[in-house]
Amino acid sequence: MDVRFPIDLRSDTVTRPTPGMRKTMAEAEVGDDVFGDDPTVNRLQERIAHMTGKEAALFVPSGSMGNQASIRAHTEPGDEIIGHEHSHFYFYEGGAPCALSGCSLRLLRGEGGMFTADDVRGALRPGNSHFPQSRLVVIENTHNKGGGTIWSLDAIRRIHEVAREAKLRMHLDGARLWNAGVATGIKIEDWARPFDTVSMCFSKGLGAPVGSIVAGSAEIIRRVHRFRKMFGGGMRQAGILAAAALYALDHHVERLADDHHNARRLAQIISALPGIQVDPRRVQTNIVFFDVDAAMSTAATLCEALKARGVWVLPVGPQTVRAVTHLDVSAEQIDAAGQVMSEVLHGRLAVA
Repeated sequence: MDVRFPIDLRSDTVTRPTPGMRKTMAEAEVGDDVFGDDPTVNRLQERIAHMTGKEAALFVPSGSMGNQASIRAHTEPGDEIIGHEHSHFYFYEGGAPCALSGCSLRLLRGEGGMFTADDVRGALRPGNSHFPQSRLVVIENTHNKGGGTIWSLDAIRRIHEVAREAKLRMHLDGARLWNAGVATGIKIEDWARPFDTVSMCFSKGLGAPVGSIVAGSAEIIRRVHRFRKMFGGGMRQAGILAAAALYALDHHVERLADDHHNARRLAQIISALPGIQVDPRRVQTNIVFFDVDAAMSTAATLCEALKARGVWVLPVGPQTVRAVTHLDVSAEQIDAAGQVMSEVLHGRLAVA
């Protein structure tokens, strides 16, 4: 069987709309979403509100906007946000919590992007004017920099108990929550229940070209809507994009299991290669992190050599590489990528 190159494993954001999705987009009924009368957007929002067990939902252009509009809706300048030091809302969103919401950050540590209820309790600020006010806990599930790791629902519930005792709100960065649901069999509504707001992304594993969504109470979504406008996220005939998201919900959720299988397969293949450190048992969803022996190469040099052979992966540290499986990568391409890596590494790639 011929295998198509390049094999792009840099991220699940590189997926392209399928022919069926493109047809659905072209035929979408549209209106002006800023006025609230795009029927396809409204249908998507109603569907996600029902799926998450929340009163309302709001379609937004990106996961970053979903997170940041939610943060702004929950906080006031001078408040403090508690989250993991490797969280996307902190690490990959351009300093937005400080710039857009005026919040300070209380960053916790823990393996795989996780922290505990005791960690949150220990991070709470005293309630006097000398300190920023603890206001919001943010959890990312699955956790990107943790390697696509899935939170324990019991751990989330224990954190929720601490948050409620301290009158903190909770936001779930669920950009890849679909992956957590498919991998565990836990319903999206159950994942969402402990949180005041939940953001989820359509343009990663689900393969839509654009779009995320935030769900919560009607009151908090009104505030998110205000800050979506303030941050420049209002869209007009957005039903074309919402149609892609609806198509993805109908056709691309359950198949995420294929991506998880392909990620484990890739980890198993490369675990046997010289100079590579990876434990396939730690791969829970569609993200594989592996380390390169410094005596052999750097991550950047290895990625350059692989790209020259048609396999695209991403250096995320001096010796660490990330590979992400997705809709546009087949099982055959995973085997081919493993073969290319084997050929490159057995050639004793030298540090540039």
